Amino acid sequence: MEVKCILGLVVLVAVSVWAEEEALTTSERIERVNRDAVRSPDEPYVEDDVAMDSESERNADPCTSYSCMWPKSADGKVYVAYVISSVYSSREVSIIERGLNSFHDVSCIRFVKRSSQRDYLNIQSLNGCYSYIGRRSNGQNLSLQRNGCVYHDTVQHEVLHALGFHHEQKRSDRDQYIRIVLENVTPGKEHNFDKVNTLNQGTTYDYGSVMHYSKYAFSKNNQPTLVAIPDSSVQFGVASEMSQKDIIRLNRLYGC
Repeated sequence: MEVKCILGLVVLVAVSVWAEEEALTTSERIERVNRDAVRSPDEPYVEDDVAMDSESERNADPCTSYSCMWPKSADGKVYVAYVISSVYSSREVSIIERGLNSFHDVSCIRFVKRSSQRDYLNIQSLNGCYSYIGRRSNGQNLSLQRNGCVYHDTVQHEVLHALGFHHEQKRSDRDQYIRIVLENVTPGKEHNFDKVNTLNQGTTYDYGSVMHYSKYAFSKNNQPTLVAIPDSSVQFGVASEMSQKDIIRLNRLYGC
């Protein structure tokens, strides 16, 4: 009986942890996993969940205006090769591939298993959830840590980074729609709220984007770091998948 009780407690704790993770928003999940991530020397500099070759890239212009889009083929499709690490379980691979395949239904993006392509996404369970912005040369790491990052919305979020997209609240026009409350931001994390000279593809600001931070992102005191304006009651940062505007921007960027 005691053994059964102990086993039951273990199962109950495991289910409780799983339920808690399931309830998190995309940005909350990414922030939680990345918060205490200790990266190895061969991993890139990472700002929030965006990988960079060095810290000096922080204020770079959007790369999609000149070099980092994935090329379109003669048939009008954009083929992005990928490799998934063998460390993932079959269930985790299924979640990752479902996230990749979700782009096929709404755009001209096609993810294909790598054969001999030079440029490809190297999907690995590294230290945290992160991706580079846009296409890089050769195999570029996209990290989906097994403990915390392998969810449909997180896969879409990191893949959208790899296709060239920044976080929504970094948009060039964000000050008309969102107010950053820096006094509530954890010291040293202010740069996560820097504005970028983004290419917005003729779309309006999207509170429902899967790329939007949550209200309490990087808060030091459980007070909001982001407030919608002019209507502070507007919800944001709670998307469980790509929004229609995410899809429109993706299709316009790649001419789908």
